[in-house]
Amino acid sequence: MKKTKLELTWIGKDKRPKLEPRILLEDSELSYHASHRMSDDDIFDNRLIFGDNLLALKALEQEFSGKVKCVFIDPPYNTGSAFTHYDDGLEHSIWLGLMRDRLEIIKRLLADDGSLWITIDDNEAHYLKVMCDEIFGRANFVANGIWQKKFSPQSDAKWLSDNHDHILIYAKNKEIWRPNLLSRTESNNSRYSNPDNDSRGVWASSDMSVRTYSEATDYPIITPSGRVVNPASGRCWSISKEKFQELVDDNRIWFGANGGNIPRIKTFLSEVQQGIVPLTVWLNNEVGNNQEAKKEVKKFNAQDVFDTPKPEKLLEKILHIATNKGDLVLDSFAGSGTTGAVAHKMGRRWIMVELGDHIHTHIIPRLQKVIDGTDQGGISQTVGWQGGGGFRYYRLAPTLIVNDKWGNPIINPAYNPTMLAEAIAGLEGFTYAPSDTLWWQHGYSTENDYIYVTTQSLSADQLQALSDEVGKERNLLVCCGAYRGVTAEQATERFPNLTIKKIPKMVLQRCEWGHDDYSLNIANLPMAEPESLPEQPAKPNKKTSSKKATKKTTAKTATENAMTGQQALFGLEGLEDNSEKGVSNE
Repeated sequence: MKKTKLELTWIGKDKRPKLEPRILLEDSELSYHASHRMSDDDIFDNRLIFGDNLLALKALEQEFSGKVKCVFIDPPYNTGSAFTHYDDGLEHSIWLGLMRDRLEIIKRLLADDGSLWITIDDNEAHYLKVMCDEIFGRANFVANGIWQKKFSPQSDAKWLSDNHDHILIYAKNKEIWRPNLLSRTESNNSRYSNPDNDSRGVWASSDMSVRTYSEATDYPIITPSGRVVNPASGRCWSISKEKFQELVDDNRIWFGANGGNIPRIKTFLSEVQQGIVPLTVWLNNEVGNNQEAKKEVKKFNAQDVFDTPKPEKLLEKILHIATNKGDLVLDSFAGSGTTGAVAHKMGRRWIMVELGDHIHTHIIPRLQKVIDGTDQGGISQTVGWQGGGGFRYYRLAPTLIVNDKWGNPIINPAYNPTMLAEAIAGLEGFTYAPSDTLWWQHGYSTENDYIYVTTQSLSADQLQALSDEVGKERNLLVCCGAYRGVTAEQATERFPNLTIKKIPKMVLQRCEWGHDDYSLNIANLPMAEPESLPEQPAKPNKKTSSKKATKKTTAKTATENAMTGQQALFGLEGLEDNSEKGVSNE
């Protein structure tokens, strides 16, 4: 009998995009680095990627799978404002499908000891939690953190004033992932004192009795003042009579200033764990709030303030718990760039992805100030930030396959030989690594398997020369425009160390070519009813006519609203217009 699997279902869940693994093209004019090194720990290979974040995640997969220590994302909250005319199930279905596709790649990018942190509000938190249980495994759920994002009530709230966000935390493998402890604060240490001037320093005392009764540890104690004390009714001491005497001899039992109190065990600050286990409730006085975050980003663009940033202290706490210096941090919903700014100041490597124009108007100016050391807001003072390091700016390459004027698929003319070799290598599962000495070696999959890419038509003599040079101990995948003078069967027999494929035919069915935007699954949209011809000359039934018109209008409006809404939600034009409706895109 097959065991029933508990999972979240939604309309269109079985539909999966066939993503094209795009290559990344660096734009050196938009890359930025400090004029000089501040220390040997400066990091210059951080990546800022402009493009659709699903395609960008796919582009990162081959190089960074299993290497990302922490992923923080602040995705669109799906407030429903963009789906006014949609059925509730369809609204959630679209959003869940968008998130599922991204989270599956994020899981593959995470290191075995890595973790995922997602900020979300009540609208989708519980749906998202169940879906993450399915993707990451319920056993890898760490906690649901609560962040106090507002410090004052919303007086015009219709029901309750919302002042928190959720932070869903998952480990790639909870068995090996461990959070870093938080630094002890003055408040944590304030309960420690030294009233008896013990040479071992300050201490705190704890109750010596326990509820779990044992006759062996139920004995009378004579205090230094001569008073006889016993455990309270139903309780006993936590230690044996012999152990108690050892602690007395070591001055680890406190009987009060007059020597007549019930005994308590001394614990010295020097002996306690030098750190605090993180709690799940984070108050705004610890990690900041929305207003504080807006003040931080206003310094970089006062004319067009980003509406939904996260405070730097919030990201500092997350990265402190989840990472160490030098670890790689990923944020595929970069927003105003808080994650990268904080990671940079904390000595972490980072990758950020953003499609909106604010990558140029907000993120780059912010990062430039961080690198120059002129950004002294946020956590700069706390970590002693003085500048340094840099980042490389990348764009997603255009689609590899396009149609010519007759509708035939061809290699995109925008691709030069280097770009083509890198793209085909990725599609075939090879690591792109062109050799400086072997002209035919564009990449490898194993130490003996290589790939060669060319748009030329290769003759039988050329293939023979290539086979001879490769040798019997190596195998070469040859991807070419065409080959002549030999059939496929003859080539297999004549060149056993070569595997020959024609491009673009070899990749036509591999991916969805020409898709630059995965922010909306069109297949999930309701079908609009065809417009009917006007009836002549009979007068239409008012109730029927009105109903049909409503359906047509609703369907059309739904499509338009959904497309506009998803553009805003997942990083396309018009993002700023949804800021007042609770859309988050940090």
